[in-house]
Amino acid sequence: MASEGKALLVIDMLEDFVRPGAPLEVPKTRAILPALRRRIARARKEGELVIYVCDSHRRVDPEFARMGWPPHAVTGTPGAAVVSRISPEPGDVVVDKKTYSGFHRTSLASVLRRRGIRRLALSGCVTNICVLYTAADAAMRGYDVTIDEALVAGLDAKSHAFAIGQMEKVLGVKVIRRRT
Repeated sequence: MASEGKALLVIDMLEDFVRPGAPLEVPKTRAILPALRRRIARARKEGELVIYVCDSHRRVDPEFARMGWPPHAVTGTPGAAVVSRISPEPGDVVVDKKTYSGFHRTSLASVLRRRGIRRLALSGCVTNICVLYTAADAAMRGYDVTIDEALVAGLDAKSHAFAIGQMEKVLGVKVIRRRT
């Protein structure tokens, strides 16, 4: 059964965020990998488009200097690769981004428009940065946005909870909560 008009966005599940000791390691990303892998498989089986939205920086990137981030997800390096357990497959789409939102100066909006997609399920990391800003841009563009808390990873519990609250209460994102 095809899931017309729906896409699963997998945000920044890259080696430089997931691998132990990585420049911007988010340990919770490893905890969500099994559930995210199952969700990606289900999306593919049901005909839902899977879109990997990936940080892709230059070696000297203004974001590193402006925000004090260490170099990460530098184009062409192993750290910029999607972790192998959930690698893109034929039929999936990869969208490179230079900053927090998956929409800002990327091809994401045109990919969604061409495919007639109006419903987005967001997943990945980091809840209070790239997931939040992508959700904000999606909501302001009129997309129906859902976040399953089991499929997003935050830097810490406080910032994660803040971002989930903002998405739900301010942006109108549907949040799926699961008991652990």
